[in-house]
Parts: sequence; C-alpha cells; structure tokens
Amino acid sequence: MTTLIWQLLAIGLVAGLAGGLFGIGGGAIMVPAMVLWLGMDQKLATGTSLAAQVLPIGLLGAIVYYRNGNLKIEYGLLIVVGLLIGNYFGAVFANQPYISAALMKKLYGGFLLLIGLRYLTIR
Repeated sequence: MTTLIWQLLAIGLVAGLAGGLFGIGGGAIMVPAMVLWLGMDQKLATGTSLAAQVLPIGLLGAIVYYRNGNLKIEYGLLIVVGLLIGNYFGAVFANQPYISAALMKKLYGGFLLLIGLRYLTIR
C-alpha cells in the first residue's frame, strides 16, 4: 500500500482511539492530522473528516463539501477503517481498572494542549 493509504488509516486509528478513550468527535483528531501531517487544505480536511463520519452525523455537511470540491470520499473511507479499530481499542484501554478519571483528564488535557500549540505555530 502507498504511504498515503497508511497515513489515512493511522489517522483513523488515532481518532478512533481518542474517541474510545475520551468520547471526542473524530474531527478533533482527523482534521488537525490531515492539515498538519498530510498538508491538506483546511476545507478539504474538514470535508474528508465529515465523509469518514458520514452516517449519521455528517451526511448533509459532507454533501455540501463534496459539491464544492472539498471532499475526497476514498480518503474518508480509509479513515473509517482506522476509526472502527481505534475506537474499540481506545474504549478497552479507557475502561481498565488502573485507568482513573484523573489520569483520563490529564491525558485528554495534554492531547488538546499539544494540538493547540501545534496549530498556533503553523504558518
């Protein structure tokens, strides 16, 4: 498989893990990953993220992005594979008896801080 396919699957996996761990929307992970790691345009990343989450939450938004040329359906479908796997393993990890609510808060806060700092430093 090409590097891009592996990158898209990895984005889905990480978004799925965070979804299972923190209950956050996949877009909070997928959009920054596509912009910062893959160098995608913000609108293309947003449209592609919606495609990955299309049923049931992003269908109407994904249609609008698609009509405006800001959606790659094949990218969204690859991310879905990672989301399914990652979400399961994230939920399994988060529900271990040794993972406390306090640790979850720290992990989530650290993750958001890193993403925010990275976004603030891009040109």
